[in-house]
Amino acid sequence: MRALVQRVASASVTAAEHPDAPAQETGRIGRGLVALVGVTHDDTPVQAERLADKLHGLRIFPDEDGAMHLSCAEVGGSVLVVSQFTLYGDTRKGRRPSFVAAAPPEQAEPLIAHLVQRLRAAGAEVATGRFRAHMEVQLVNDGPVTLLLEV
Repeated sequence: MRALVQRVASASVTAAEHPDAPAQETGRIGRGLVALVGVTHDDTPVQAERLADKLHGLRIFPDEDGAMHLSCAEVGGSVLVVSQFTLYGDTRKGRRPSFVAAAPPEQAEPLIAHLVQRLRAAGAEVATGRFRAHMEVQLVNDGPVTLLLEV
C-alpha cells in the first residue's frame, strides 16, 4: 500500500457518480491528515493495519518549539482517507500511465475499508471519499508537509 499524506489545516471531499453528475460532500475534516491511498495486488489486511498505525502515529505536527514531534493522535487531528489507484500509475514508458500495478476495485475497496476501521478503532476521527466515484478534494496544506508512505 502507498499513501500520499499531507498535513492540513482543513480538507473536504465531494463525490459524484461521474464527472458531470451533481457532487455531494462525503467527508470534511479540520486539522489533520489527508491520505490518498493506493492498493497493489499483493496487499493484505496486514498492510492496511500497518499503514493505519503509521498514519495515526506519524510525528509531523509541530510541538511548542515548532519541531515536528507530535502525531495526529497527540494533536487530536482527523484523517481524510481517499482511495487513489493512480498512485500505482507507471509513467516510465510513453506519456500514458499504466495502471497494471493497481489492485482491482474488488480487492482494493475492502482493504481501504479495513484501513479506515483500524484508524477509527485507534481513536481517530476519520472521514472518507466514496470508492469508484469521481471525487474532488479540497485542502489547505499546512507547512506544506507532504510525504509518501509505503508499507
